[in-house]
Amino acid sequence: MTLIKWQKESPARSILNSVDLFNDFFNDFAGNEFRRWNAPAVNISETEQLYKLQLAVPGLKKEDFKLAIEDNTLVISAEQKLESTEKNEKFTRREFSFSSFTRRFNLPENVDQNHIGANYENGVMLVTLPKKAEEKAKTREISIA
Repeated sequence: MTLIKWQKESPARSILNSVDLFNDFFNDFAGNEFRRWNAPAVNISETEQLYKLQLAVPGLKKEDFKLAIEDNTLVISAEQKLESTEKNEKFTRREFSFSSFTRRFNLPENVDQNHIGANYENGVMLVTLPKKAEEKAKTREISIA
């Protein structure tokens, strides 16, 4: 591994500083809301009985979510519209925002799609994907003719 020392007036350092300045501007402009809605963080875990998806989506209501299965794909989406109006003798101010996201997950073949469940509590959407019961091989004797 080679260690590269950055010089104070390096052109590469100037470019990186410009990129950081650009990112800081848009992050300040959009705030944490933009980063949060771009793609919510998800934890995926598996037990012997089921798969679990946990999405970190604070600040929403249960009614903001839509879960669907499309062609063996679980689609989780949410939309939130916020509006507020403040009237005063000298001005009228109306603020609104619209945020949305969609996440898609290919389902394994062993998921029982008829028993998928979801729960939203304390900013975490928990989706449970139960596994199908394994069919045991049936044994039968074959008579020899």
